[in-house]
Parts: sequence; C-alpha cells; structure tokens
Amino acid sequence: MNPTPPDSPPRESLLATLKSFPRPVWVLFVGVFLNKFGTFVVPFLTIYLTRRGFSATEAGLAIGAYGAGRIAAAVIGGHLADSIGRRGTIVTSMILAATSMLLLSQAESLTAIVLLTALASLTGEMYLPANTALLADLTPPHQRVTVYSTYRIAFNAGWAFGPAMAAFLAAHSFTWLFVGDALTSLLFAGIAWRWLPRGVKRSREAGWTEAVRTLRLDTGFLRVALATVLIGLVVHQLVSTYGLYLTGLGYSDVVYGTLLSFNGLLVMVCDLPLTRITRLHPPRVMMALGYLLIGAGVVLNVAFQSVPALFMGMLVITLGEMTFAPVVGAHVANLAPANMRGRYMGAWGMSNSLAMTLAPSLGMLLFAWHASALWLACGVVATLAAVTILAGPRRSADAALPTRELCSVRNTIREGAVRGATNDVPYGT
Repeated sequence: MNPTPPDSPPRESLLATLKSFPRPVWVLFVGVFLNKFGTFVVPFLTIYLTRRGFSATEAGLAIGAYGAGRIAAAVIGGHLADSIGRRGTIVTSMILAATSMLLLSQAESLTAIVLLTALASLTGEMYLPANTALLADLTPPHQRVTVYSTYRIAFNAGWAFGPAMAAFLAAHSFTWLFVGDALTSLLFAGIAWRWLPRGVKRSREAGWTEAVRTLRLDTGFLRVALATVLIGLVVHQLVSTYGLYLTGLGYSDVVYGTLLSFNGLLVMVCDLPLTRITRLHPPRVMMALGYLLIGAGVVLNVAFQSVPALFMGMLVITLGEMTFAPVVGAHVANLAPANMRGRYMGAWGMSNSLAMTLAPSLGMLLFAWHASALWLACGVVATLAAVTILAGPRRSADAALPTRELCSVRNTIREGAVRGATNDVPYGT
C-alpha cells in the first residue's frame, strides 16, 4: 500500500479542525465580528448626507471616494502587514479609523466630506490584508479553506446584525453612528493589542521591487486577480442595480431586503459545513464551479421573475459564493511566499476593490439600456471568470516563469514553506 502523499489534506472532521485552531484565530474572529457589527456609518452615509442638504449626486461622490479609499487600503495594508507586522497593522488601522470617523462627523463642506470619507475608507479597510495573512500564518494549508470560511461567517454576522443597531442609533442622532463606529474600532484595536501574536519572525522582509517582480511573474496569482475582478463585477450588482431591478418589476424594498437577508442567513448556516466538501477538491475547480453557479443564478433573473424564482436564483448565487469564496482566500495564501503574504493579500484585495468601484457604474449603463441585457452579460462575465481561473497548466504559478526567474521565485517559496513549517509565530502577547 502506498503511503499518503505528504501534501494530502488530513481527513479530519470539521469539529476537529475547529478545535485545533489556536487561540489567536478565535480572537481575530471576535475582533472582526465586533468591527463589522460597528460599521454604522457606511450603510447610512447617503441618507446622512442627503438629510444634511446635499444632493444625490454629491452623496454619490462620497460613496465613490469610499471605493477609491478601499483600493489604496489594499495596497498600503498589504505593505504594512509585511513590514510592521500583522498585529501592528490591525492596531494602527483601527486607531486611525476611529480618528477619521470622528473627524468625518465634524466635516461641513463637500470637499472635506469627500476627502475624509476616502480617509475613513483607507484607514478602516487597511487591516484586511493583515487579517487574511495572519490566518494563513496560524493555520496549515489543509485547514485554510475552513478557517477562511469561519472568518467569512464572523464577517457576515457582523454585517447582518450591525445595521439594526445603526438604525436605532440614527433614530436618536446621526452623531451616535460616528461615535459608535469609532468605539468599536478602538475596541478591536485593544483586543488585537492584547491577544494577537506580536508578529511573524522573518529572516528577511521582501522589498517592493522583489514583491512586484514576483507578483508580475506569478501567472497563477494573476489569473486569480483577473477572475476576482470579473466575478466582482457580477457579485457587486446585488448591492447596486439588483434593488432597482426588483422595484422595476413592482416589488417592494422589503422583498429586496429579504433576499439579501436570505443570502446572509445561508452563508452563516451553510458556509462552514460546505467546506467539508470544497476543501477536498482542487481549488481552481471549486472556484470555477462557484463562478458558474453565480452566473446561472443571475441569469435566472431573466428567465423567471416570480418571488419563489427570485429566491431560487438567490439560493444558486449564494451556493456559488459559498463554493468559491473560502477557497480563493486559501488558494492565494498558498500561492504567496511567506515573506510576501501580506502583499499578495493586498493585491488580491485590490482586485476586489477595483471591481467594487467599477461595478455600479458599468451595471447602471447596461441597466439603463436594457435590464435583461445586464443579467445576461453578468452570466457571460461569470463564465469568463471560470474560464480564466481554469486556464493554464495545473501548476500555473510556476509554469509560465522563465527559468532563471522561476528558480528565484521557487527558492523564495521554498524558504517561506520552511519557515512556515517551523511554526515560528509566537502566540503570546
């Protein structure tokens, strides 16, 4: 009988995997839940600005500034995660986010509001590459699909419950939205400082020149980044044109909100159990399958328009989301050399932020021309994302590299793997 290959994932149960997570992983889950629960301002920003007398166009400028801040946050956050460390980046991000949010609450002019909204986005989202890099630092490759799935549940749970508290605060005073947002950021900063690891020991930090060169040559990662942009153009329609499409069909805001809540509930209940299947299959296959399911779900909007059919379409979309989302995070973590993991996560996050920035305007153009054309186009784009991620040889991160550069990158990856195998992440404070 042949022994099990050393890189094969152990067939441990889901419960055993969860129990094996070190304490800092659970601390990070708690911190992310609190932070996303306290994201009070963003969902109510347009309402806040229009009630202060700004036009819808001016409020749109602020939302656009928030998207631009997210793109910068991915780059800067990835750099800081690799330079000052994961914990330092999270703490810095949360303290600056609290400060930015309080400054935004005092802004009067449109220019100040737009600039401070961009700053709030930059500082408030800067911690995300450090989060995902730290999860990869703390878990072996075969557990990363599960750990990213659990992270998504904590993330989505915060988003699910936070807006209700935000509505309660806004009913009393919009000022409390900014104060509550700032306080939860500071709470996360305190938790991170007290209970997250001090940092990852590295023999050498990768400079930007080396990191950009490695990213440019890593065709496997470039495929992930392109596929992320493509599928992001589809997924982000759910929070932009999808609501307009439903109201155009004659449905109320309640139907739209219920469909989004249905999506969040499915993720919270089913995402983690589904990883028992997805983690045992090639990641690119699971990602492609997820993209195709999302494409099929949005095309159902054209074929069937009754309420049960809309819920069926959302079920298919959510199944696709749960199939690919935890896998892609683990896949990027496994592609990244250990001393560039933060930058890889930041570059991947930038791809999603770019899609988030472009999706509303592109979607609105198609929607204004013909609503059905939008969803058919989304189906085509989702299929292109699946084709993109499946393209190339199986070991795509290596296959396209020139020989000399390939050896350099392979040595970097091998060094990172050796350091990771020694478990050099201190868990103390």
